Parts: sequence; C-alpha cells; structure tokens
Amino acid sequence: MAISQYLKEIGRGKQGARPLAREQAADLFGQVLDGAVSDLEIGAFCIAMRVKGETPEEMCGFLDAAHARLDRVSSASGKPVVVLPSYNGARRLPVLTPLLAGLVAHKGLPVLIHGTSTESSRVFVRDVLHAMDVQPSEHAPVLRDGQVAFVPTEVLSPGLKRLLDARRAIGLRNSAHSLVKLMNPVAGPAVIVSSYTHPEYAVSMAAVFELTGATALLLRGTEGEVVADARRLPQMDGFVRGRRVPLQEGRKGTLTDLPGLPKEVDPETTAAYIRDVLQGRKPIPESMALQVEHILHLADA
Repeated sequence: MAISQYLKEIGRGKQGARPLAREQAADLFGQVLDGAVSDLEIGAFCIAMRVKGETPEEMCGFLDAAHARLDRVSSASGKPVVVLPSYNGARRLPVLTPLLAGLVAHKGLPVLIHGTSTESSRVFVRDVLHAMDVQPSEHAPVLRDGQVAFVPTEVLSPGLKRLLDARRAIGLRNSAHSLVKLMNPVAGPAVIVSSYTHPEYAVSMAAVFELTGATALLLRGTEGEVVADARRLPQMDGFVRGRRVPLQEGRKGTLTDLPGLPKEVDPETTAAYIRDVLQGRKPIPESMALQVEHILHLADA
C-alpha cells in the first residue's frame, strides 16, 4: 500500500484521524526508513503524527519496522545489555548519562549508550564522552562485561537518523524522537532504560513495553535524559518481559544541598564531575544509586 493511503487515515486532524493497525504502521514506517518516499511525504507524515499522536499499537508497528532494519549490538557473555538512549542533552543541568553508564558498568554489566544531537543549542552526550576521551563506535560492537560503548544513531540505523534530522527542517519533534527511547538495539537480552518528560507519556510508553514484552525501567528523567534527577527521587517502574513491576515510589520535594554537583553544563566540567564520582572522590547522588540498584534487579529477573 502506498504511503498516501496511510496519510489519508492519519492526516485528518486530531478528531478525524483514524489509528493504523500495527501491521499498517510497520509498513508505513518501514517505507519512511527505507527512503522509499519523498521529502514532502516525510514532512506530511511527521506533521500528521504530531497532530494525531501515536497509539501504543502504532508505536509497536513503528518499532517492528525499526527493529527489522537495525544493525544490532550484542553481549559477548550473554549478560543483558543495559541500553541508555540519549537524545535530549543538557539545557540547565549537566548530562549525567555517562555517569549512569559507568556506575552500571562497574557492577559488571555491558552498557550501550545510543544517541545523536537533535538541537544545536544543547550539550549532548557525545560532547561529554569526547571530553572523557571516549570515542563513538563506527559499527555495532560485541560488548564485554563492564564495557561502555557509545554508538551513534546513524550506525544503528541511517534511516532513523535521517528522520530525526527532519526536525531541523520542520522545527518539530516527530515519532522517531519517541521511538528511540523505546527501541531495543540489542541482539539478545537487554534492559532498556527509558524516560518521559510529561506524565501522559508514562501511560503510553508503559503500554508499549507491555505489548512488546520488553524488560525495561521507566522514570521521569532529567530534562529528557534517562538519568534520575539528582535533586529529587522520581517514581520508577519496571517491566520484566512485559509484566509491570513497581520498583520505586517517588519522593516529594527538591534537594537544595547537592555536594559537588556542578552548576555548569559544559562538557569539560561535566566530564570532570563524572570522573570524580566514578573514582570515589565525590558521592553518588542518592537517586542515581537507587536507579542502578533497580537496573541490576531487572537484569537478574
């Protein structure tokens, strides 16, 4: 079926649009990822889905298409790979995704960070990792226990990278920005760590994890990154092969005394802070320590 037929269904506005079946969504998204449609059609798809919003079934279909085209990472030992998507970057708070990765790796699990820059005005995980002398992988690696690898999105899926980059031309997020926080780029067991910024996304993302049978940790992250905010303790929900398991109740209030947490967000300052925490010179933020415990629990489940 041509993409124009799908656009007629999803492009009728928020009230008139009809949801696609999972198989239809997979066919549509697959054509977009394969570059089988024009730039005009991609723009129409992005705007239509932005207005309509994705149903969990549609997002599952989009994931089916993406997973079928990914160059997947694997684990040398067979241990679950902890997957940390990083696409939001730093605006007012430092990007501590590499710190979370290092803390998990110190416990013996392989860790994959994947991501790309989506806005020119922010500091992204690639910038911080560069300041830590960590180079991006040029291919999908086989990860050793305790290893952290950063794999840019374009290595995993050039089509997905192109769709993410459409934001620069259109000026709006599209379905790919939600998908990358849900996808599993691992051939084998994985724990996907995912985050949301608005409460309504918690409901839809949980439904996708249930429908796809994923093992995952879901929380309200730090400015869109998957790291528990050092200033507060967020609610954390787990999923074990699609079955929801409560892990952590949130705690109200915001901490004002955070020893050592930098106020600057530049890559060099952030990298120095991460090194200090990993080497024991500064304390691990309580919320992140608990997050690591929950990730290990899910990896053993």
